[in-house]
Amino acid sequence: MALINPHINFNGNAEEAFNFYKSVFGGEFTKIIYLKDISSPEYPVAENDANKIMYIALPIGKNILIANDIPESMGQVNENENRSKISISAESREEADKLFSGLSAGGNIEVPIDDSPWGSYFGMFRDKFGIEWIVDFDPNYNAKI
Repeated sequence: MALINPHINFNGNAEEAFNFYKSVFGGEFTKIIYLKDISSPEYPVAENDANKIMYIALPIGKNILIANDIPESMGQVNENENRSKISISAESREEADKLFSGLSAGGNIEVPIDDSPWGSYFGMFRDKFGIEWIVDFDPNYNAKI
């Protein structure tokens, strides 16, 4: 079955955001490419974009979280728009609490993590970089795996 690997656009702080995510999830980046690394006569990179991220990847379990910075010439990402949420299915309540607490630090909690009416342990927030997350632990789902 295919895996879902979220890809996020940032306005110049992708590396900062991914260092934060790495501090919560652990692991190592599989690849970091800066815009200056792909600069060529055919694709010149402006000096103010040179140290921005072209591609960064952080494995999380069997998935990979991917991102890039948008070069200034392409305009800004609207960080207040309703971006797609990244949903994490935790393996335990303890893991759900750890991930929720770590990732929501400095952000805005939309739904505090708690037992939901549909039987899972669920919470929702926007992290300090504007990315929307759902953390969910469903003991009935995990018992079937």
